[in-house]
Amino acid sequence: MKYFIAANWKLHKTRAETREFLRSFIPAVQEVTDVDIVIAPPFTALSAAADEIKDSNIQLAAQNVFWEEKGAYTGEISPQMILDAGCKHVIIGHSERRQYFSEEDVIINRKIKAAKKAGLGVIFCVGESLEEREAGKTFDVIKREVEAGLSDVDSDNLVVAYEPIWAIGTGRTATAEQAQEIHAYIRKILGNVYGNKANDVRILYGGSVTPDNVDSLMACKDVNGALVGGASLKPESFAKIVGFKKEK
Repeated sequence: MKYFIAANWKLHKTRAETREFLRSFIPAVQEVTDVDIVIAPPFTALSAAADEIKDSNIQLAAQNVFWEEKGAYTGEISPQMILDAGCKHVIIGHSERRQYFSEEDVIINRKIKAAKKAGLGVIFCVGESLEEREAGKTFDVIKREVEAGLSDVDSDNLVVAYEPIWAIGTGRTATAEQAQEIHAYIRKILGNVYGNKANDVRILYGGSVTPDNVDSLMACKDVNGALVGGASLKPESFAKIVGFKKEK
């Protein structure tokens, strides 16, 4: 299974900063062939990124999407608009969308269906808070989010990202053992939904991934890549993550 490593820039980088990053980053990873490399800039920088990555081994993703094709929805972006901007993927269900914008499972499910109908690959995020983990609710939360988010959704062009909320931007990272435990559980849930096709769904880890911990995380059996936040903002750092050392 080919690894999948994506950069989620969140609310960072202008068009000029995006171009500067990519002109440094692209040469650093141009020889990488065993990783699907994805960049998710803010909406305003998508066109600049699309121009820079032409004829490279880098794919483009959007950070969010709306579920309607068009209409009176001020401020929203449709799947077709994202495709038109040059994107192949979209991030859906990120914990920050759930937390700050009250996106519930039913909304996330609608977005996933709309994105897949349009032909976009989906990076579907799930994860528990610190309070939920300490209360022993991790497995219940993950099960609910996966099953509700993927209700009536096929497994084609789907990537699932496990992001423990307590590890996002905090410097706290799940240990390799913790990551593997949850990834194996997600694989089991996917198996209940998709049968053998679950083995083809890549499961990413996200939560303070750095060049220092990426090797141990990627060595886990059911960790098939990473969704990287802060460490993806500098080309040197993200290039090191993309070029992680494979388990021998």
